[in-house]
Amino acid sequence: MLEVRDIVKTFDGRAVVNRVSFEVRPGEIFALLGPNGAGKTTLIRMITDILKPDSGEILLDGTRIGGDSRRQIAYLPEERGLYRRVSPIEVLVYYGELKGLSAHAARAAGLALLERMELAEWATKQVQTLSKGMQQKVQFCTALIGEPRLLILDEPFTGLDPLNTQLFEELLAERRAAGCTVLLSTHQMNKVEELCDRALMINRGHMVLYGSVRDFRRQYADHAVTVRCDRRPDAVAGVHGIAAGDGDWKLMLEPAASPQSVLRELVASGLGIESFSIANLPLEDVFVKVVREGLGLDHGQSGPLLPDEIVKGAAR
Repeated sequence: MLEVRDIVKTFDGRAVVNRVSFEVRPGEIFALLGPNGAGKTTLIRMITDILKPDSGEILLDGTRIGGDSRRQIAYLPEERGLYRRVSPIEVLVYYGELKGLSAHAARAAGLALLERMELAEWATKQVQTLSKGMQQKVQFCTALIGEPRLLILDEPFTGLDPLNTQLFEELLAERRAAGCTVLLSTHQMNKVEELCDRALMINRGHMVLYGSVRDFRRQYADHAVTVRCDRRPDAVAGVHGIAAGDGDWKLMLEPAASPQSVLRELVASGLGIESFSIANLPLEDVFVKVVREGLGLDHGQSGPLLPDEIVKGAAR
């Protein structure tokens, strides 16, 4: 649905976004990751046609971004901002009309969104009388009104309590089921693991990871397994180290050992095994590792980097 092809954006002679290419598929939730200052906001502003790339192109359904195609894109920026002396429904009617709805249709859609956000009783109050969390929900409604096909969210969960976080997640699932595609920029790696299919990570304007979130964790996993059993699994063939954590045991495997062979050894030893799995690295640890090591940047790579290519670069 969205194609970003080899785009470059330079400020004061420095490439803030440097030859970035990726695609977002219809109906998926795609994560845009990177440390502060990596170029994520500049990239989003080019996708929304706020900024123009110096080179490369951005396509929505095969057509360059711009003109009427922008009405199909909604953007919730990290820097929140609402008109404070008007009511939520007036705000939503205004945004709905900007997106091409009639005043009547915008009011009906706005009231439905406020009802879904549990804000119906606040529809005609001034925005400044709402709590910070309520205002964030109204701001989310401004992105949802008009049923955009591409929804770009920058740190949407920041400051939300658990109940409202769950509400936002439910709304994203509903929109996805209705055919909306979501581009999510966040530092909350647990949300990326829970919600996202694929991801792009950039650092210092360069691509450093691109592909399946599940593949990222597998590619960076230690050669280890996690087992929960009725006692400490000592003296297991193929295991050179054991670490305890949260009721489980992490078994570090010898290079020639496989998870299957170690499982057979555990069963043969008579252990009561409750669970057994590959010890995948949490995405937060992958993020920290990639950013610290600058993988892909030290070897002159500038095109899309898949997880296996990153690992090969690390091995070198």
